[in-house]
Amino acid sequence: MLDRRDLLKALAAATPSVLGIGAVGRALAQDAAEAELIATHVCRLMPETTEGPFYFDPRLLRSDIREDRPGHPLAMRLQVVDAACRPIEGARVDVWHCDAQGNYSGYPGQAEGDLSGQTFLRGSQMTNQAGRVAFRTIWPGWYRGRTAHVHFKVLLDRQGLVTGQMFFPDRFSRAVFRQLPAYVRGSTRGQIFNDRDGIARRAGKGAFAQVTQVQGGFEAALVIGVARARAGGPPPRTVAPTRRG
Repeated sequence: MLDRRDLLKALAAATPSVLGIGAVGRALAQDAAEAELIATHVCRLMPETTEGPFYFDPRLLRSDIREDRPGHPLAMRLQVVDAACRPIEGARVDVWHCDAQGNYSGYPGQAEGDLSGQTFLRGSQMTNQAGRVAFRTIWPGWYRGRTAHVHFKVLLDRQGLVTGQMFFPDRFSRAVFRQLPAYVRGSTRGQIFNDRDGIARRAGKGAFAQVTQVQGGFEAALVIGVARARAGGPPPRTVAPTRRG
């Protein structure tokens, strides 16, 4: 039996957020006049991270990407800004990640078998005037050789594209993986965390979400900075938010 009290003790690391799991839709519809950064970060340039082998565009403009996948609820808030940390309106943000057992939708050869034609844990949103989007999903699982992560793409126009990955503090992932039935595996061989994931190390601290525990689940907030390309110049680069102090 799962001891919920032990789980809450292990996961408690911050005060409750103003955006609960059930408020993602309201966040998308809110007045975008508030342009403050959603995380306590400033901006600096950093390299992009790899797209990985499991991207495709299901053309699903939606905030709830869970479909039938079980897992610990997660509200993701992303904010797209330029190199001066000014919000970018009208950017398309794609997100995709594996389920609690490490499966990606839309591809064969998964732990669950052939998942071609499925679209769980994938979706897109357009940023509002504050540069914000929000998604309702589950805490990502793990697969051999990779720590928990969420992939994202930011599309500014036909030529403007940045690709990255969002990571999470290990203390949350460890508690979820060890105590929640949806994440239990017969073997943890190949399981690694942030310190052994080369992509996470190269991405740096700016790629780590600010995670808080909220009623019913978690909330993860990340500011994604983009250096706009000049006409005829190279494509934009990502800007990593860096914690103050």
